[in-house]
Parts: sequence; structure tokens; C-alpha cells
Amino acid sequence: MTSPTTHKPTVIIAGAGIGGIATALALARLGMSVTVLEQAPTLGEIGAGLQLAPNAFAALDALGVGAAVRDRAVFTERLVMMDAVDCSEVGAFEVGAPFRERFGNPYAVIHRADIHTAILEHVQGTPHIELVTSCHIGAIEQDGTGVTVLASDGRRFRAEYLIGCDGIKSIAREVVVGDAVRVSGHVVYRAVVPAAEMPEELRWNAPVLWAGPNCHLVHYPLRSGDQYNLVVTFHSREQETWDVRDGSKDEVLSYFTGIADLPRKLLHCPSSWRRWSTADRNPVENWTKGRITLLGDAAHPTLQYLAQGACMALEDAVTLGEAVRHCDFDMRAAFALYQKSRIARTARVVLSAREMGRLYHAHGVERLVRNDLWKGRDQAGFYNALEWLYGWTAAGCLATD
Repeated sequence: MTSPTTHKPTVIIAGAGIGGIATALALARLGMSVTVLEQAPTLGEIGAGLQLAPNAFAALDALGVGAAVRDRAVFTERLVMMDAVDCSEVGAFEVGAPFRERFGNPYAVIHRADIHTAILEHVQGTPHIELVTSCHIGAIEQDGTGVTVLASDGRRFRAEYLIGCDGIKSIAREVVVGDAVRVSGHVVYRAVVPAAEMPEELRWNAPVLWAGPNCHLVHYPLRSGDQYNLVVTFHSREQETWDVRDGSKDEVLSYFTGIADLPRKLLHCPSSWRRWSTADRNPVENWTKGRITLLGDAAHPTLQYLAQGACMALEDAVTLGEAVRHCDFDMRAAFALYQKSRIARTARVVLSAREMGRLYHAHGVERLVRNDLWKGRDQAGFYNALEWLYGWTAAGCLATD
């Protein structure tokens, strides 16, 4: 129980993406003063759509922004995997009433900018949060009383603690861990397509994954069905380095020669693409050093195959806030409890995503084995397999035993 004299430490958050602003909100709701440093000149999200599983909604509700996100989301009817070679259905499970009853929340899809805006609106209306843009972090230093962030333009920011939410190329992680990014060799192209330009026979109200040899395609509706998110992934022939740039339609077409005509239609829909060379990092046993801890992609970057990157960052934010509350603002104890509560779970997501990517991109006999894995599985079977992931709640997020 917090007493009126309890000292509430000041905190700097590096990064104003979904994880950063969610963490700022979680801490500010406890009455803490937070400064968020963002390198971009404006606050917002790049990219396209993302998927929100029940665990994400549990975290959003705990942050007080669940209703605002629901207002902007598209609620889907089922999740579907199709075989891109012969257009057969590999597996599907319903995410309607029985799913919501089982997990306590829905499954939805949303534009990244829309969920970021929904959280940011609450952040901007919350006392104790200062948002600083155009802040390129040059160095992070800590001593016995606090952490100093040195911006590349000479500005200095000081607080008692720092939380690194600055993504896969995290400067905070360089201070805490110092490991190398693991470039996957998998390339992702993303685009948002007006509904009118989607093939009519593919305008499904569902996240649909077309699994092909060393490649796959995903599509689902956004913004009340007015747009569709389109994502294609393939194993690159080139030696990749982690980067983001404009994409080439010719490159995309060259990797999808082994799929059927129906999913191939999707490749002609976008007028432009953005190209991501993807990476993750090997899980670590510790992501805290002194007065600095990590969160989201800075702590446990994952490949996209489980659609859980944003979901894990939201869980992190809630868990860290609960740990601070539980430890009565003893931040070192809170950091230790937070990472104890998160490391095994997030490592499982990172490693499971790698394996899921292998299943999606199976070819030859492995493709046949993959398709057999889902045959005859009823809805309860799907739900049971996902309980560990979707069943997360804020009430049970701390590893206090």
C-alpha cells in the first residue's frame, strides 16, 4: 500500500512506439513522472496492420484504453491457413462467441497507426508525461543516483531510471546486453490496399495466411473493411542486412512462382510496397543492468510468424507497472520481478515464432506433414493449443511465488 510519503522515482522511456507509450501510461497511472524520448519528428507508427489476440486486449483493458482500441479495430470471424500451392484449406478456427468465452476477449485486426493513436490520446491527456520528439539518443550513462541520456544535438536528459523501448536496434540494449542482431534472411513486404482493389473472392473477414514453399502471404481487412492489409514474406536469395526501404514488385513476383493463380492475384494489388529485412535476437536470461531495463522489441524482438510482437510489448508494459506497484516503487526490485515474470514467456514466443515460420514455408514432404498436423482437429483442440499464449491476464502477470 502506497503511503503519502512514498518516493515515486522519475523515469525516462527511450522510444515512443506502442510499447513505449503503453509503458508511459502504465507508470503515469501510478503517479510517476515520465519523460518519453522519440527520435522521429512526429509521434506515430509506420507500417500497416497488426493482429490483436485476446492477451493484447487484456493488457489494453488494464491500461484503460481497451474501449478506444475496440472502436478502431475490425473483429474477425475466424483465422485461416490455406495451402498456396493447391488452394486447399489447411486449417481454420473460429474466433466468435465460444472463442471469446474461452479467452475472455476477442480477436481483431487494426492499423498500427490506429492503435498507437488510441493509446497516445490517453497519454497526452495524462499528467506526469512529457513527450520529446526529434531526439536521437547518442549515449546512455548511469551512475549511483540516476541515468543520463545524451542526445546527438547536445541536449541532456536526466532521471532516476530508464526503460529502453527503442526497438530491435536498441541503444539501451547495447548498454545492457551488447549482443548482435540475428538477421533471419526472411524478407517481408507490406502494403495497404483499398478494398475496391482487392480481388472480390479474397475479401474475407479473417486473417488469411497462404502458406507456400519458402514463402507465404497474409491478408485481412482494416478500418471497417475499407482497406486490406497485405503482407508477403519470402526467403531471400541475397545476403540480407537489417533494413527498411521501398520495395520492388518485380522482386516480389520472382519469389512467388510456385503458388496458385488465386493467391498470386494478391501480388498485383498494391501500387507500392515497403520492404523489411527481418531480424530477431536470441533470448537472454537478463535484460536489466542497474537502473536500466528493456521492454518490447528492445528486450525480446521476435519474427512476425505468431503475430505477437505488439501483444508482447503491451503485456510487458502492464507487467512492469504491476511490478512497480507490487514493490511499492522500489524500482530495482520491480525491474527484477518484471523480468522474472517475462523472460521465459517472451523467449517461448521468440522460439515458437521461428518454428512457426518453418511450418508456414514448408515444401516437398514437409508441406504434406504440415497439412496433416491440422487435419481432424476440432475447435477445442485449437483453443487448448493456444491457451498458453492467449490466456494471459493482468491479474496473474507477476511471478510472485
